[in-house]
Parts: sequence; structure tokens; C-alpha cells
Amino acid sequence: MSNLIWIVLGCVIGAMLSAIVARVAVRRAEARARVFSKRARSAERLAEIGSMTSGLAHEIKNPLSTIGLNAQLLGEAIADLQIDEQEKGRMGRRVGALRGETDRLRGILEDFLEYAGELRLDLRPTELNDLIEQLGDFFHVQAQSSGVQIRLDPSPLPVTLEIDSNHIKQAVLNLMINAVNSMKDSSESGKELILRVSTDPSGDASIHVIDTGPGISQEDQERIFHPYFTTRASGTGLGLPTARRIVEAHGGSLELHSELGKGSDFSIVLHAQQAPEN
Repeated sequence: MSNLIWIVLGCVIGAMLSAIVARVAVRRAEARARVFSKRARSAERLAEIGSMTSGLAHEIKNPLSTIGLNAQLLGEAIADLQIDEQEKGRMGRRVGALRGETDRLRGILEDFLEYAGELRLDLRPTELNDLIEQLGDFFHVQAQSSGVQIRLDPSPLPVTLEIDSNHIKQAVLNLMINAVNSMKDSSESGKELILRVSTDPSGDASIHVIDTGPGISQEDQERIFHPYFTTRASGTGLGLPTARRIVEAHGGSLELHSELGKGSDFSIVLHAQQAPEN
């Protein structure tokens, strides 16, 4: 009889424990479901905000173009006025300031739309040595106007990868603009911008954008890829984040090696077997 009691007690205790475990499991599942639901609502909300922001930027961009065009026409009309030259100059400078601010705002919006817009990659076999040569030719005049010489350092052998050449060109160009800007205010001679293509034994390739500028402090290196962070008064702070976004969409990475007083090396690392984002 006592054995039967113990068996019954064991069954009861087992059932109670099973019920407790089941109740805990249900509560945990409900808690996870609430977390997932909250994350889904947050993601949906962020997507809505992103869509609204992009639409708003487009809506602002169109009237800005109209303002810029009318400011240009107004400036031409002022130049033809038969009035005192001092007064004409003052009016012209005011219209010029209006045009300058309009162009600046347009540039900010274009950078934002490029950063926030959807990336659709058109992957095609691209020879990286040819790519840096094209960019060097394209950017030569702008670099020279800032006293910077461009030097190409291609790989000894052809390096062909499946990439979206237009997007990668944009990423490299953003890095080149950033490099020239970093050297623009330097009075030292020998300012140089180096475009280098290198490979490793695995077949991965890197495009290096190297400058002989002042370098980047460790503190700024930790923030430089954050949107809207910039050390220049005229910068939008979106060039580097956009470049990194493009590279990461290709399954690659954007790395920085910099030393104060010696310059910086931004390297776009692209893998032989690409794994682009969908």
C-alpha cells in the first residue's frame, strides 16, 4: 500500500512539475513573441520613416532647383541693370550667396539620397587595374587644382572580380575626394594620392586609396564612418558611410590604417567569391 502511495505521489509531483515547466515555457515563448513583435513594429516604423524622409528630400530638391535657376537669372538681370556699380556689386553678392547656399543644400540632399537609397547591384566581370586608371584620368584635374599628384600602382597581373563597377567607382571616388580634402589645406610639398590594387593568395583583392595628408586621430577613426560626422566645415559627413555601404553590399569591407603626420590608407577589400546583399 505504501508503495502505491509513493507511486501516486510521484505521478502527482511529476505532473505538477511538468505543468510548471510548461507554464514557464509558455511565458518565455510569449515574452519572445512580444520582443519579436516589438522589433517588427520598430523595423516597420524605421522603414516608414526612411521612405518618408527620402520622399521629403525629393520634394525639397525640386523647388531648390527652381530657386537656383531663378537666382541665376536674377544675377544676370542685375548685371544688366544701369545702376550705381557699388549698389550693383552689393546686389550681385547677395544673389551669389543665395546661389551658393542653394547649391550647398542641393549637394546635401544628393548625398543623403545616395546614402539612403536602395542599392541594386549589377555584377559584371571588372578588371580593377582598368578601374583605377579610369578614376585617375577622371580625377586628375581636380586633384591637380589642389596641388595633389595622383600616382597609380596597379597589380602586376590582371585582377578581375564580379562587381558593380559604377558603385565601386563611386565608393573609390568618395575616398579620393576625402583624401584630397585632407591635404588641401597643407602647405607642404609632395602631396600625393596613390591608387593601388593588391591581391592576396586567396584571390581576394584590395583597392587602396592612400594619401600623404595629416593622418586621422584614433578618436576620429572610431567615428569617421558614422553618418554626418565630419571634420570639415563644408563636408556633409556622408561620403565615407556611403562608400562603406557600397563595399559591404558587395560582401567586402572598408578598412582604415592611419598615422598622424604620415597620412591614411583606406582599403576596399573585395572577396574573390562575392556574397552581395539581396
